[in-house]
Amino acid sequence: MISARARILLWLLVVMTAALAAVAGTTRSILLRDLDHRVDRLLAQETREFANLYEEGVDPETGRPFTSPRRLLRVFLQRQYADPDEELLGLVGRPGRGPAQLVQPRDLTVARPLEADSAGRREIFASEERTGTLDRPSGGLRWAKVGIGAPGEPDAAAFVVAIHTERERERVADVFVIMLAISAVALVLVCAIGWAVAGRILAPVRLVGETAAQLTEQDLTRRIPVRGRADRDETAALAATFNAMLDRLERAFAAQREFVDDAGHELRTPITIVRGHLELMGADPAEREETLRLVTDELDRMTRIVEDLLLLAKAERPDFVAPEPVQLAELTADVFVKARTLGERDWELGEVGDGEVHLDPQRVTQAMVQLAQNAVQHTAPGGRIRIGSRVAGGHVELYVADGGPGVPEQDADLIFERFRRGTARRGSRGGGAGLGLAIVKAIAEGHRGRVGLGPTEGGGATFTLILQGGL
Repeated sequence: MISARARILLWLLVVMTAALAAVAGTTRSILLRDLDHRVDRLLAQETREFANLYEEGVDPETGRPFTSPRRLLRVFLQRQYADPDEELLGLVGRPGRGPAQLVQPRDLTVARPLEADSAGRREIFASEERTGTLDRPSGGLRWAKVGIGAPGEPDAAAFVVAIHTERERERVADVFVIMLAISAVALVLVCAIGWAVAGRILAPVRLVGETAAQLTEQDLTRRIPVRGRADRDETAALAATFNAMLDRLERAFAAQREFVDDAGHELRTPITIVRGHLELMGADPAEREETLRLVTDELDRMTRIVEDLLLLAKAERPDFVAPEPVQLAELTADVFVKARTLGERDWELGEVGDGEVHLDPQRVTQAMVQLAQNAVQHTAPGGRIRIGSRVAGGHVELYVADGGPGVPEQDADLIFERFRRGTARRGSRGGGAGLGLAIVKAIAEGHRGRVGLGPTEGGGATFTLILQGGL
């Protein structure tokens, strides 16, 4: 399989080859067009000068208009100086034979000048066209003529300008070859520079691959150095994005390890208790009954831990909450009625929000009942617990306020972590595994909200579900 670096180089090579070939071809076409235009101007200039002499000139010997084509041609040719690769000829018709010629003196270096090409002279003299091209094996030429009299008549004559273009075309071809050679050298340099530049550009990509290959669950600390600004450089953005992904993976694996360690610790205790009681269980019926009761209680606690763990695992799924239209007042009343059965407390229904909200009533009820259960565990019988709801600032707020000992400031974030309890509550009633408030937090975040914690007036703690209720 071709590497990305090689593919970049191949595409660069194809594009540069096409571009340089287009430049060379365009330059050749422009040079050939300029050559044709220059030849056209020379032909037009020479024929126009002869035509002026033919129409308006006088014989310098007699001072009268020219009466002989031969004399006209001779006088004109004597006054001219031909450019390189240019021939000026005067052709005078001879019945039954080819035209006689008068030649402007000129040393030509072409392989076969027109003055030595009788067949070419006859073709031009007999042609009815005023300009044309004569293709010959020895080299092509462009010609133009001014006729005097009708071809074939005894006094017929013509002035002919012939320009040999073969040498100029060879120069154009040489320029084209030189441009191709320069293009080839440029392609080699472009390939070398492109290979180096592609390597530097793709270095972060290779580093990403190498880093990914070296990552293991035990070592997620490797990072890619970010060179440049991520908002301006795509490679720097790639490296920064990959590093951010590694940060998330490292946190996820750390949380997973901590989760497994805590779960193992929490489950190890009831398993140890169950095994110890079963090993010490004797034959006495009363002792057996007490052992079975303790074992069943610990197994129930393990079941609750497993169910809570499964619920928290499900919280990562997008379908964890299923919002639907709910009347806030009715939901608050239902939560209050269900919470009153949790313990002998002074239950109070506080303010009740009004209106239709969009949330998952089952999950919200589960979270509120958990908060109520938490309040029961940290208040004495007869203690006051208030439940209420309100709509504030586009949010839906449902709260549980208790009159217990409250939550120390250092425990405010700790108590929402899995398997963690506040330092002031470890000796309280209830032997929960420390997953209840973590579940409440997961339900709040599932509604794109959060859990608020503050003091209760007169002492205690107030937990508030602040939810995006789709008002």
